[in-house]
Amino acid sequence: MSIKLPIDIRNVKGFLAPHEGEALYHLAAEASTLGPVLEVGSYCGKSSVYLAAACKLVDSVLFAVDHHRGSEEHQPGEEYHDPELYDDGAQLMDSFRTFRRNIRAAELENWVVPVVAPSAVAARHWNTPLGLVFIDGGHSLEAATTDYRSWTRHIVPGGYLAIHDIFPDPADGGQAPYDIYKLALASGQFELVEMVDTLGVLRRL
Repeated sequence: MSIKLPIDIRNVKGFLAPHEGEALYHLAAEASTLGPVLEVGSYCGKSSVYLAAACKLVDSVLFAVDHHRGSEEHQPGEEYHDPELYDDGAQLMDSFRTFRRNIRAAELENWVVPVVAPSAVAARHWNTPLGLVFIDGGHSLEAATTDYRSWTRHIVPGGYLAIHDIFPDPADGGQAPYDIYKLALASGQFELVEMVDTLGVLRRL
């Protein structure tokens, strides 16, 4: 790894590949000079550590938006269910405690603003311009489209949109992130900067 993180990222639950995380770190280091960074879908904080560590360089902040009840695939009986994140008392998924523990262990609490709410609710009265929006939330078409429509309008000109889990071939994975990626390009408001594995990086024109 070419960057130094404040925590052993291998110990943080999540689905972000190391080279995708490094790409996010470098992207956030540049974008956070334009405005705060916002991610949709923090889970246990793997991407948050990369993004917030970069924000720390210029004393910017990461808004980490997640209801912390898990996406469809995290629910009991589903492919990515993690029993360690299940709250038996509430009978619900709860990744927020693990998220907070990881951010605290990384000593990044002064650069992370957790927003514990559904994406659409958090965006309802949002007015802060953003340098980077990273979308890695629910993978249903409805959830991904909601994230795209809720947050991309707040990206400043020259700012960035990053989308995770882009699979052009349906045999490789779900299509919702790829669909909003195509939507962004078709809008005429974004241009492709690079693809890093399944991470698409676009710039706001």
